[in-house]
Amino acid sequence: MCDNDFRAEGGTFVSQRNTDVPVQVTEPGAHATNLLAEACTVRQVLDHVGGKWSVSILLAAIAGPVRFSELERLVEGISRRMLTLTLRNLERDGLLCRKVYATVPPKVEYTATGMARELHDSLTGLTEWAERHRADIAEARTFYDRKRDDPAA
Repeated sequence: MCDNDFRAEGGTFVSQRNTDVPVQVTEPGAHATNLLAEACTVRQVLDHVGGKWSVSILLAAIAGPVRFSELERLVEGISRRMLTLTLRNLERDGLLCRKVYATVPPKVEYTATGMARELHDSLTGLTEWAERHRADIAEARTFYDRKRDDPAA
């Protein structure tokens, strides 16, 4: 259920993909549904925090206020659209604060919240682990692919 962002409502499932309606179950005795809603929220936050671009963005913002254009340069390979979407999701989750300065052109800075700063050690550990094991993972993939292509090997 969670993978498709559905929620229970009156015995049916309603998609929440393109709405700003929070997951909320008001039926009495709907404990299992509440657990599902909470699990989906946790999964969504983990998806945002652990997303392809989020780790780099959060680490940059934790280091200090960072501008949109700086993030474009720092996060290699990210498109402007994906950067915008990722920033919005992280801001929505309460991990980033967006401050717009009344200048021409407008200056926008992103700062990590206290919640995001709590993630610093975990994110740094994760990236260090990935760096340490990058070669091992590449080797394992090569071995797996060869074995799959040639079962006799």
